[in-house]
Amino acid sequence: MYDMMKLKTIANQLRIETIESVYRAKSGHIGGCLSAAEIIAVLYFYKMRLDPERPGWEDRDRFVLSKGHSAPILYAALAKRGFFSVEEMSHLRQADSHLQGAPNPKTPGIDMSSGPLGQGLSAAVGMALAARTMKKDFFVYCMLGDGEIEEGQIWEAAMAASKYRLNRLITILDHNEVQMSGTNEEIMPLGDIKDKFDSFGWKTYEINGHSISEIIEILDHVTQESQVEKSEPDKPVMIIANTVKGKGVSFMEGKAEWHGAVPTEEQYDAALAELGKGGTNFNNLRT
Repeated sequence: MYDMMKLKTIANQLRIETIESVYRAKSGHIGGCLSAAEIIAVLYFYKMRLDPERPGWEDRDRFVLSKGHSAPILYAALAKRGFFSVEEMSHLRQADSHLQGAPNPKTPGIDMSSGPLGQGLSAAVGMALAARTMKKDFFVYCMLGDGEIEEGQIWEAAMAASKYRLNRLITILDHNEVQMSGTNEEIMPLGDIKDKFDSFGWKTYEINGHSISEIIEILDHVTQESQVEKSEPDKPVMIIANTVKGKGVSFMEGKAEWHGAVPTEEQYDAALAELGKGGTNFNNLRT
């Protein structure tokens, strides 16, 4: 079971922490963090099997943030989850900090270095293959950006995942339709993404990526399905999560300029005012 309001509060708090940390650092990527807030909240505070006291626990679920520039919201989740102190978020992108502009394994809870786009899915495929070889039952979750899937390596990895029937590989596409220089349609039209992954031999689903209930429903469905006997071959999973770039801050929503911009003091205050500032008890979220 889960507490819907607590998860919504967590998603909002992750947005606030992202904006605060990027503003302090005067560098970072806000838009793609805000679009992923509900997904990250559900993964880290409901779904994934983790132990903050043992970041390297062999049987943990793995997460690969392939769109590594969205690291601030992942760091916020790890901090709130107890992998390191929340106070360390104030050191984002500082030379002596482990919280760099893109994830790396120096940070407790990070399973894969990322940043150069297009590589994360290949790493996730390798992790899922390793789990099968070691006869482990952990899941591998991978988050992609929709601009990122313009990279050819993504489709090579998609073919490999299908060939090896990696049914414990759960990939989530943050489909916010905007990349650094404009909309996907302007830069490189993606066509029918669902049809493409279907044709590559994946099980493909489409959800509202800001609906916590839909995120939970689909994640519970695909993870339960992977553990029961089926009449059809095992397949990797693609969840197309339709989202809004900059979600939660009206003047950032859907705008390419907020891919990597830093707010002014006035914009910072306005963004936090829209989101509100509040906290929650991040323990005992399952009820």
